[in-house]
Amino acid sequence: MQKKLVILGAGESGIGAALLGKQRGYDVFVSDGGAIKDIYKQELAVNHVPFEEGRHSWDVILNADEIIKSPGIPEKSELMKKVREKQVPVISEIEFAYRFSKDSKVIAITGSNGKSTTTALTFDIFERAGLKAAMVGNIGLSYARQVATAPADYYIVEVSSFQLDDIKEFKPNVAVLLNITPDHLDRYDYKMENYVASKFRIAMNQGPEDYFVYCMDDPEISDYLRKQTIYSTTIPFTIMEPLKQGGFMANEQVNIQVNDEPMIVSMYDLALKGKHNLYNSMAAGIAGRTMDIRKEKIRESLTSFKSLEHRMEYVATVRGVDFINDSKATNVNSLWFALESMEHPVVLIMGGVDKGNDYSAIRDLVKEKVKAIICLGVDNAPIQEALSSDTPIMVDTRNMKDAVQAAFQHAAKGDVVLLSPACASFDLFKNYEDRGKQFKEAVKEL
Repeated sequence: MQKKLVILGAGESGIGAALLGKQRGYDVFVSDGGAIKDIYKQELAVNHVPFEEGRHSWDVILNADEIIKSPGIPEKSELMKKVREKQVPVISEIEFAYRFSKDSKVIAITGSNGKSTTTALTFDIFERAGLKAAMVGNIGLSYARQVATAPADYYIVEVSSFQLDDIKEFKPNVAVLLNITPDHLDRYDYKMENYVASKFRIAMNQGPEDYFVYCMDDPEISDYLRKQTIYSTTIPFTIMEPLKQGGFMANEQVNIQVNDEPMIVSMYDLALKGKHNLYNSMAAGIAGRTMDIRKEKIRESLTSFKSLEHRMEYVATVRGVDFINDSKATNVNSLWFALESMEHPVVLIMGGVDKGNDYSAIRDLVKEKVKAIICLGVDNAPIQEALSSDTPIMVDTRNMKDAVQAAFQHAAKGDVVLLSPACASFDLFKNYEDRGKQFKEAVKEL
């Protein structure tokens, strides 16, 4: 008898899981309570995978042998309550993909901020080293789709806490934990400790032969490690003090010391600028060294890597004003990092769907660096209430074109116009990519 596999949610991870399930002989059914994109419907049809949209057929779902749940579906939903009541086994797509890629090496990267940049940089290191690597997960193709269509020897996987919540055996050879700051707390009963525990699931199945790479400057990570045991080989990174093993700063140089092989790069030669990118560069470099990639290849990558689209992406200079697209900054901490790295006066475009943001963390940076805030969202009241006393100018806008024009009006030669919203994009845009693309279009029209 074929095992009945039901996939809840037909985004990139769900479709990838469906293709892999079909390929491996499962009886697959895809169910999405919303609309499924046409391109995904075509894929399901071509691969003879039955699906439904706009509803859930309880009889089929609750009779599954196993369910793969989209990371976007919260446990509190009616759907998940019924599934849990019936005790149907639930896993995430990364768990399913891992099941069929255990012969490969897995480097998994998580954190509240910097995941995408670090994943892309790590992938760049592996690619330059001539290894057959794939960058998957929250970035690019889903892990399951890659395993089904183009298996690799090394998977560099960006993983979110939501994906980690439903793992059982997922065991990366290298787990990287960059930082933990409040985000998505609505999914964790508004308890920080629940969110922290979720992030640490990345290491829960690891043994001494695996590596756990972590930021020792992060208070949440350090606090957790004092109370809990990690069974893998731990490699810390820090900008505070020299270390015998790990990544550290000394004399304005990044030092990576793994397996008794020191590697040094001047911080001024790093392709990615800003304090947060010192951490990201160290984490990626350490991941490369754990897999014995040559120092020259790692150095080459760290000094010439091109930044990701929508993440501190330089767009253009118009009449002496630089425009930077940081649309992927969907929480306050990401905005903090963006402002912290700015060396010129900033006209900041921010706003969108507020996830219960606490803006107090950025008030000092706003006072110091921001000459005007251009609010871009359906409801800008939370930003205005929190930050109006910290900046002389605050403008209300409802579309990207108006926001960019207002920002340009308030900017002088030598200033930076920074799109770093600190909010989700769904009030005015399809997603953060759409928001970033509209920003770039509006800048071109100036």
